[in-house]
Amino acid sequence: MPADQGVGTSFYYQDPDQNIVELNILDYGNEWTATEYMRSSPASAARPSPVDPDKLVRARRAGASPWELHERALAGEFAPSQPHDPRTHF
Repeated sequence: MPADQGVGTSFYYQDPDQNIVELNILDYGNEWTATEYMRSSPASAARPSPVDPDKLVRARRAGASPWELHERALAGEFAPSQPHDPRTHF
């Protein structure tokens, strides 16, 4: 259930013991710029953009910078092929 949430990108996985593990990456270099983004950007009020981790990895390996990945994720470029259904798996 990974998503770019504007200020950060989060990946959620279920471990073998059924615990939910979250990996979270801040999309900004520091807390000040992240806070400014949240206060001033209309995009910060937008819904999270679901992403396909494999698409992100391919784009990064092709040379996209972390910031480019963030912008492209918010634009919907890395959307999963199928919508996530939390009833079938986490």
